[in-house]
Amino acid sequence: MAIPAFRPVSYSCTTLTELMIPSYANFGGKIHGGTLLSLMDKVAYACAAKHAGNYCVTVSVHGVNFLQPVEVGELVSLLASVNYVGNTSLMVGIKVISENVKSGFVKHTNTSYFTMVAKGDDDKPAKVPGLTLETREDARRFLEAIKRKELSKRYQIELDNTKTILHVDEELHLLQQERCKLAF
Repeated sequence: MAIPAFRPVSYSCTTLTELMIPSYANFGGKIHGGTLLSLMDKVAYACAAKHAGNYCVTVSVHGVNFLQPVEVGELVSLLASVNYVGNTSLMVGIKVISENVKSGFVKHTNTSYFTMVAKGDDDKPAKVPGLTLETREDARRFLEAIKRKELSKRYQIELDNTKTILHVDEELHLLQQERCKLAF
C-alpha cells in the first residue's frame, strides 16, 4: 500500500492510558520519572509510526519537566500528536495527565516533544507524509515546532562555541559563589 503525500494531524493522534501500580513507584512513593519517560517514548513511537507508515526511532527529547508527581493508583494518559514533519523526521508533542480515579481530580504532569525519524525496510531514513493542518491549533503547534527547532539549533551552536573558547583557568573565579570545592 502506497503512503499518501499528506496525512491530517487527527489521523495519528494517539492516547495511551495506564494504571500506575506499586511496582512503578520509587522509594518516595511516587511514580519513577523513568517509567513516565518509557511511556512517553511508547506513545511517541505509536503516533509517529502511524503517521509515517514506517518504523520510527527516537532521535531527541525536548522539555521533560516533571510538573507534578504521579501517585500509585492514578490513571496516566499520554496524549500524542504529530506537531511537525520534515522530510524524514517528525516532532511529536505529548501531554501527560494523571487522574485520581476516586476523586476524579485530573492534573497536567508533563509536556514533552520527541523528535522521531522514520526508517524504511532498508533501515535508512524514509520520507514521511506531509502534515495537513486541520485547525488553527494545529497551525500554532507546527509554527511552535519551527521555533523550537531554531532555538535548539542556536543553543547547540552557542554551547559548541562555549566549549571551544572556554578557558578554565580564566573562569575559575566563577566557582567561588557555587557549592563546589576544587581539589586540584
